[in-house]
Amino acid sequence: MNRDFAFAWRDALARLPATDGKRFTVVFEHGPLVLELYAPRGHDPQTPHARDELYVVVAGRGTFVCGDERKMFGCGDALFVPAGAVHRFVDFSDDLAVWVMFYGVEGGEVAASGG
Repeated sequence: MNRDFAFAWRDALARLPATDGKRFTVVFEHGPLVLELYAPRGHDPQTPHARDELYVVVAGRGTFVCGDERKMFGCGDALFVPAGAVHRFVDFSDDLAVWVMFYGVEGGEVAASGG
């Protein structure tokens, strides 16, 4: 069991890109919670995820697109994405790094509540 309770984003960033080219690294898992550090470079190739997720920007700035909405973001901002939503970072700075927290059931809280 991982008993760490503090996570340094710069330590996680040093592991990126991974040897397989991935721009994320899993830092912590506990039950349905997964914490990753994501650092896209050049473009963000994400596809929709099966669970709700929360991003917290630790470095960089840019525009976040979720569905039909666009939102400027910067360091310290938090961005929520419901399960299944099309989303991505665009026009972002080269130093972009975000914590990503996946949680809950597949299909998200909407699926869990039955509506």
